Formats: sequence, C-alpha cells, structure tokens
Amino acid sequence: MTTNSSDWGGYPARWIRTASWSALIGSAWRRPSAAVGMSAAGIALFALVGASAPNHNTLRAPIPWFRLTAMPGMLSEAVTSAAIVLSCLGTLGMLHAHRRGWSPDAHLLFRAGVLAALVVANLTPVGSSDTASYAAYGRIAALGGDPYVTAPAHLGGAYAHLVGEAWRNTPSVYGPVATWWQAGAASVGGERPWLTIWALMLANAAVFVATGYLLIRTAEDPVRAGLLWIANPLLIGVLVAGGHLDTLVACLAVCAVQLTRRATRWHHDLAVGGLIGLACGVKISAALLGVGLTWPLLRSGRWRSAVRQAVTAALVLAALYDVYGPHALAPLSAASHLVSTPSLWAVFDHFGTALLGRRATAAIVSVLWPVLMLALAWGLRRRVPPDAPAAVAVPFVLAFAWVLTAPWSMPWYTALTCALAALSRPGRLTPYLTVTTAVLALCHNSGGHGWTW
Repeated sequence: MTTNSSDWGGYPARWIRTASWSALIGSAWRRPSAAVGMSAAGIALFALVGASAPNHNTLRAPIPWFRLTAMPGMLSEAVTSAAIVLSCLGTLGMLHAHRRGWSPDAHLLFRAGVLAALVVANLTPVGSSDTASYAAYGRIAALGGDPYVTAPAHLGGAYAHLVGEAWRNTPSVYGPVATWWQAGAASVGGERPWLTIWALMLANAAVFVATGYLLIRTAEDPVRAGLLWIANPLLIGVLVAGGHLDTLVACLAVCAVQLTRRATRWHHDLAVGGLIGLACGVKISAALLGVGLTWPLLRSGRWRSAVRQAVTAALVLAALYDVYGPHALAPLSAASHLVSTPSLWAVFDHFGTALLGRRATAAIVSVLWPVLMLALAWGLRRRVPPDAPAAVAVPFVLAFAWVLTAPWSMPWYTALTCALAALSRPGRLTPYLTVTTAVLALCHNSGGHGWTW
C-alpha cells in the first residue's frame, strides 16, 4: 500500500544525473569513513523530512512536540531522494569495506542503529501514508467495528482525513494479527490520530530493534548482520521512519528460520509452524516463508517435519481468520489485481487492458507472475553459495524473486529478504537487494497526499 506523485516520477532521475555519484561511490568503497558519513547523512535527511512535517513526504498529522518549518514540496522531494541515495551508497560502501576486512564492533553498530531508530520513530512518518491507514483500521476495530467490511471513509473524522485517497474506501488488506496490533495502538490514541500513529511508530521501532538484536546474536557474521539490518540507513529510513508492518513479518521470519535450523524434536516443528501462521496473520505474503522452509524439508526426506509445520501454520492461520470470518479475505482478492510502477507488468497491464480488457489482463498477469517468480527464484538459488543453509537460502531467493516479479511491489517489502540475507551469506546478491530497495524507494516515497501510480 502506498501513494505517489505522477509528476514526481522523473524527478529523482533528473536529480541523480546532475550529481557526481561516481565520485561518491568511489570514495565510499575506498574508505569506510566515507560510507559511514553517507549513512549518517542519509538518516539525518530522513529525520529532517520527518521533523519538517507536514510536507509532500509526510502525513498531515505531525508529532506535536518537535516540528521545524514545513518544507516546500519540491525541496521535500529533493531531500527525500538525497536521503535514499546517500543511504544506499553508504550501505553498499560499508558492506564492501566489510568484505575487504573492515570489522567494526557489532555492539557499537547495534547502539548506533538503536539511536537512529529512536530518533526517526519519534517524528512524523516519512515516505508513505500506510501508518494513517493502520491507524484508521485500528480505530475501527477498537470501536468494535469490522475493518474488513468498514473502510476508513465510513469512519469519518480526523482518522479518515489522513488516509491516502487511493485507500480511503478500501477495507483492510492486512491479517488479523495486524488488526489487533493496530487496534492496540488506537486504544492508546483514542480520538487523537497523531497519538495512535506515534504508538504504531514506537512499537514498530521496538520490533526493528529486537530483530536487530536477535540477528547480531544468532547470525553467522554479527557485523554483516548489523550492517544489513540494525545499522542499515536505508532500512531505517524505509521501515522505521515509514512505520511499516513488514518489520513484524521479518522478526517472526528470523525466529522461525533460526528455530528450524535448530529443530530436533517434533514440538519444534509445531513452534515453527505457529510462527509462520502468525507471520501470515500479519501479511499473507509471509506464506512465501512457509514454502521456503518446507521445501528443504521435503528435499531432504523429512516429510513428517514438513507436514507438521505446514498443518500447524494452516491451523493457526485458520484460527486467526475465524475470529472475523472468511469475508476478511475478500479485500485481499481485490488488492491482488493491483499493478505498481515500476513493475515488469506495468506496460503489459497498460496495453493488455486496452486490447483484451481489464479482467482478461488481470487473469493473465495472475497466472504468469508466479511462474516467473519461481523461475527467477531457481536462477537466484544458483547464485547463492552451495554451503549456505537451505533453511535460509530458499526463503531468501523466494522472497527476493517475489519483490522483483510481483505486480505490486514496494520498498518495504524487502524487509523479509534483508532479514534473511543478514542470517547467512547469499553470495553476490546483497548489493542487488540494496539497490532494488533504493530504486523502489525513489519511486514510491510520498506522504500520500492525493497522488498515486
């Protein structure tokens, strides 16, 4: 879910072309200090946009205790683009330096990441109107309504006013776990949307930090894990400053993968299945995690473990949706036909709709993109080192292929992929993942003020 400006789409490209990015890249890759400086500058610019709310890249509900003068729209777009590019270059530079022997203290990375996350979590959300939608769905649920039937527009008042126009009449596309998460924040905020949004931002930052701590404690390379997650300025800007639920999915995925790698008893399989079910209860796209963890078990002949995990995940998910009923899946069906830009399917959707009609084109896309995703995942798996644990590698390539091939893809969708990449070494794919996140962020970063692709 996101909103963007149709007249902004070409701006980052024009802005990037006028800067000497080749010199910046060379400096970042030669000296870790330059990469660290770019990373800090990127986070500072994200924070500047959040503090200068409301502007094009933030919501209309600024946190009241710390506000700078609102930025003009063009300046806000330029600063946000600069924040994304600098964060991307900084991340690439630090990872490259680490591969060449630079090894900062993992605990220092953790503390720096925690500080950055706390700063941006206490500012107005940057880059998306999704937190306003979360708040509205939570308010509906907190009042005893059904967010899978009631759209934010029916809620009315200040909450509905904040939701992006593209989603104001759309019931929730998130799972029951997400709804309860949102309702908890709305119970705190009451009639004050800004307080609900702030509660969501703080809770999301806490999950981001907890995931970073878990990764540093359990990953094969704690420093690399820190650079890819807790001290990754691009993720801090996209996930924490944006307040997205994908952070929670990534946290549950890390727990499930690490438990799978250590599973020795039958009840471990049940626990893994439960975590997968909970992740799907946040966003149904977490089913990719279930497939990615089950496939290696089937390949190795561990059929009983695979069945226990799959059945448990299905039962947990069924129990979660049973609270609201099957109609809670209806908004997902409607959202499955959306196509975003940039996307492999955007051009096909444009010309296909004109030639074949919208329904036929949507049906063709819904059949073809999973096939392409599986084919790309197979190709990516060949690029992952053979000694990488299958319980990490298979979910990683599936999640990455999904981001690259799905008709509707947003920068925060890479949260799951980045968390899995931090657990092990996916070969040379990490820089491509970082660049993919940055490109999507450049194309899908706005506060949601009336524009959409």
